[in-house]
Amino acid sequence: MASIEVLAGAERRRRWSVEQKQVIVAAAFGSGAVVRDVARQADVTPSLIYRWRRDLRAAANGFAQVLVAPTGDGVAVPSVPAIEIELAGNARVRIPASVSPALAAAVVEALARR
Repeated sequence: MASIEVLAGAERRRRWSVEQKQVIVAAAFGSGAVVRDVARQADVTPSLIYRWRRDLRAAANGFAQVLVAPTGDGVAVPSVPAIEIELAGNARVRIPASVSPALAAAVVEALARR
């Protein structure tokens, strides 16, 4: 039997919690899933699911901790495996091995544009 959701009041849009969005996106991109079918079951458009996926990915990307210090100021650099990149203008970036490749690429790209 089908269910009907009555939206009363001035606002006609449904509000989806982050958890609800995560469940729908996970179902839509699970193994063997078809986005169109999941969208139909959730009563949303497929484009909304793609937008939620993009927004959830953007929210999941974070920033790594950055230590900005002039050279030779006595700041101890932790001894962890890292990539050290020397940029023009005496700038040096140390990217720990634990940082995701996507985040490291984004940092290098942002610094290269400066």
